[in-house]
Amino acid sequence: MAKELARRAARRTVLVIDVGGTHVKVMTDKGRTKREFVSGPDLSARVMVRKVKALTKDWTYDVISVGYPGPVVRNRPLAEPHNLGRGWAGFDFQEAFGRPTKVVNDALMQAIGSYQGGRMLFLGLGTGLGSAMVVDGVPQPMELGHLPYVKSKTFEDYVGAAGLKRLGKKRWRQAVDDVVKRLFAALQPDYIVLGGGNADKVDSPPRMVRFGKNANAFEGGFRLWRRGAVRTSGLRP
Repeated sequence: MAKELARRAARRTVLVIDVGGTHVKVMTDKGRTKREFVSGPDLSARVMVRKVKALTKDWTYDVISVGYPGPVVRNRPLAEPHNLGRGWAGFDFQEAFGRPTKVVNDALMQAIGSYQGGRMLFLGLGTGLGSAMVVDGVPQPMELGHLPYVKSKTFEDYVGAAGLKRLGKKRWRQAVDDVVKRLFAALQPDYIVLGGGNADKVDSPPRMVRFGKNANAFEGGFRLWRRGAVRTSGLRP
């Protein structure tokens, strides 16, 4: 029975949808070709589904993974996103796509794709500060960016995109270094992976830091459906 389940899983094609504030990106684990379209402040969940279906009408896929820029509970967004339109909170992607669908926070999806064993903390340096941990194969979404930091500001206020613009690159790098060291001391991971669009602006990171790749978000989406890759019992529909 286990071998038969493994064979079925191997034949199954996974479509990954990475929802971002500026673009929505899609890829399958068979073709590995990325396609995308512009998102922005007017994009609703229903319109996103319609555009993904149109963009992938010549693809075949069996199951779907969605990375969403916000908290997720039971495969549905818990709240409206900051940089997109309305109609995301509580949206049923599985019903809309008509296929089995797993929805996770976008930072968690990239964390799963970056994971190389042990205790890993993922920090996504982008518009805000995405965060997640994977401990011995068990993924856990986190919201560390909203924790208080300095002068009534949060971690995200200092190391997010607004912080980079306000502080300048030199002081922003110092803030990133300080935040990384604080979170390392508090959470005791074996290593930290820095991802997100601004990770390449970090210079001379501490020894325990590795750089991730944005493509790891797709790998994380594939792993959500791969038996034994991560223990996702708490994330399943």
